[in-house]
Amino acid sequence: MNLEENNYKKITFKYYSNILEEETVETMWGEIIDESKGIYKLDNIPFYEPLIASDDIFYAEFDDNEEGLVFREVIESSGNSVVQVVILKEDFDKEIIRKEVFDLGCESEGMNDNFFVIEIPINVNYNLIKKLLDEFENDKFIEYAEPILSIKHQDDIIEINL
Repeated sequence: MNLEENNYKKITFKYYSNILEEETVETMWGEIIDESKGIYKLDNIPFYEPLIASDDIFYAEFDDNEEGLVFREVIESSGNSVVQVVILKEDFDKEIIRKEVFDLGCESEGMNDNFFVIEIPINVNYNLIKKLLDEFENDKFIEYAEPILSIKHQDDIIEINL
């Protein structure tokens, strides 16, 4: 299937990655919302991009140097969150965690054997995911980061601590 023929465009995201400690380029798919105004909806889970989550509405424009569309800013947050997970323990099967978060309503995407990202939809209680990740982190299997944690998911954490 050619996504560009089905209302999607490839968008380039350029930013400094604290994880990689370097300037980074990530290419993701944007669903066309209003092409004439440069408005798209993110159709991927970002691996490193710290400013956007899946289903966020954003502005992109054509960049002559990049010879394509380049992300400029988020216009409307979807309320989804993104968590990055690094596997610390050699021979630990990341699919164990990926299956557990899938069973809790979250998609994930692996980059390699030691790194994957989790998309937490707005309707999922983040406390369930955080509790699971904390258990694996306390056992030194993983470390995780929350580069995009929506207000709703921040509130999930606050409610449990009250």
